[in-house]
Amino acid sequence: MEIDADGAYRAYHPNNRLGLDTIKDAGRPGNWWALATDTGKPNGRPVIQRKGDPAPGFYVSMTALYDSSIEDEHNPKRFVDAATIPYVVLPPEGFRHAKLGDFATVVNLENGKVAGAIVADESAPGLPMGEGSIALANLLGIDSNPRTGGIEQGVAYVIYPASGNGEPRPTGEITNRSQAYFTRWGALRHLHSCLQ
Repeated sequence: MEIDADGAYRAYHPNNRLGLDTIKDAGRPGNWWALATDTGKPNGRPVIQRKGDPAPGFYVSMTALYDSSIEDEHNPKRFVDAATIPYVVLPPEGFRHAKLGDFATVVNLENGKVAGAIVADESAPGLPMGEGSIALANLLGIDSNPRTGGIEQGVAYVIYPASGNGEPRPTGEITNRSQAYFTRWGALRHLHSCLQ
């Protein structure tokens, strides 16, 4: 599992050393895929949070899943905060089966920790499954540093297609709903039988 900082208020900063993650993971001039821009297009200039925003001076970092009730595309609260919300990132192929906002369960097979999550972002085409938010890594006992953390193997993802409503959810609801789906699915016993 690689660690995704997208949506976190302090994910990226004009001074690359200050962001939770390196700016190259947000794109590059002319092609910003993880930053809100002044034009709303990848070739625009990245928007910087102002006074009154959660992290003034940091860029506004986006996730594919967002709160549709917040119309301002430059409002950092519109997006799913990687630092506080457990979420997974799917490659484009994964969206043949699941949608943004669907619930998931993620299991660290190394230590047995289980965490509920929500599908909140999309990775570049061709990348394998295996990204999770900072908050998800913390719940699973995985080094959550977006620059240096993550784990090479031993993480299982169970996604529940058509389980969400296409909107972000609070952590408590993510935990409870994912746990109910995991139990109904057969929990660890069924997961281990699938992995044999």
